[in-house]
Amino acid sequence: MKKFLITATAAVLAASMIAAAPVRVSAETATGKAAYLCDYESGTAVYQREEKKHLPIASMCKIMTLILSFEAVENGTLAYDEEITVSANAAGMGGSQVFLQTGLSYTAEDLMKTVAVCSANDSCVALAERIAGSEADFVAKMNARAKELGAEDTLFANCTGLPKDPQYSCAKDVACMLRTLLRHEKYYEFSKIWYEDFPHPDGRTTRITNTNKLIRSYTGCDGGKTGYTGEAGFCLAATAKRGETRLISVIIGADSSQSRFDAVQAMLDDCFNRYETRVIVGEGEELAKVCVRGSTVKELPVAAAHPLKVFAKRGESGEVTVSAQLFGELKAPVEKGKTVGVATAYRDGVEIASADLVTLADAPKMSWWDALRETARQWQ
Repeated sequence: MKKFLITATAAVLAASMIAAAPVRVSAETATGKAAYLCDYESGTAVYQREEKKHLPIASMCKIMTLILSFEAVENGTLAYDEEITVSANAAGMGGSQVFLQTGLSYTAEDLMKTVAVCSANDSCVALAERIAGSEADFVAKMNARAKELGAEDTLFANCTGLPKDPQYSCAKDVACMLRTLLRHEKYYEFSKIWYEDFPHPDGRTTRITNTNKLIRSYTGCDGGKTGYTGEAGFCLAATAKRGETRLISVIIGADSSQSRFDAVQAMLDDCFNRYETRVIVGEGEELAKVCVRGSTVKELPVAAAHPLKVFAKRGESGEVTVSAQLFGELKAPVEKGKTVGVATAYRDGVEIASADLVTLADAPKMSWWDALRETARQWQ
């Protein structure tokens, strides 16, 4: 394992390398039954109150519905342009909806968009039935995926968040689920829509409006999910990005719609003011070389597959080390972008970030003539 000391001259890192200290958010500011604030990149918790308390989360459970929908596309079991025929069960869902009609067909992408933008219950059930065969089977997938993500304090009873016992989650788990959803770039195409007219196959249109008002009013906010039922109160999970820093903030059980937005905004403001994200290792920055056999290229430079970053308090300094662990020498041919190891960043001996190490160039297989010349050279 090779060690690299990252300094200000090597990777723009002279400050902000200490563990996160709690954000100063008062109980009055962070209204609600539970609150949680964390860094997106590292998952570092910056503020938490009753973060593991079991509570109803209303439509925030649709975060998991969207996760499974995006993952179904990625694993090839669903396509964005696939037409999904709406069942009577889906069309008959109450609460927030986009007024799908039984027997009409909509693309998966359009259904996912209405879930993300206007929290459409009917679209949720249509997607669930298509992906898993029934809503009940889809809910089983939701619960299994929650466990895989480490959301141990979550139990889903439906895919919409409408009242049904037993079901619950917690502020920390909601943040965990939103963090997973945010890894899907396609999601941002939906989450940043403020309003638009949604066309139905029968010629009708429904105006869909984003339930997350921070999309329009808070600088950097580009995603999230609201929720409300009489039991759950007013809920919000939101994300915002400024510079290299992306944050996730969750409020469960606020007493009014405006208070949830105010509380999330106050937490985000305080954290953006006092914390920042620094790039330790940039994209394409060479970290090591790997030996190659059977090619005229004897060594290939390698770099982290994505930038390594550190989230920490502003104005305080420290040191971060990065190790580049290679799997071993390679045999030609080797293509650019091949994974050959792991880069890991440590702060005070604690792992804070990691990324695959990938090759930065090709190493073609040695030709017969090249091999002959190499043999002659070694003989001499």
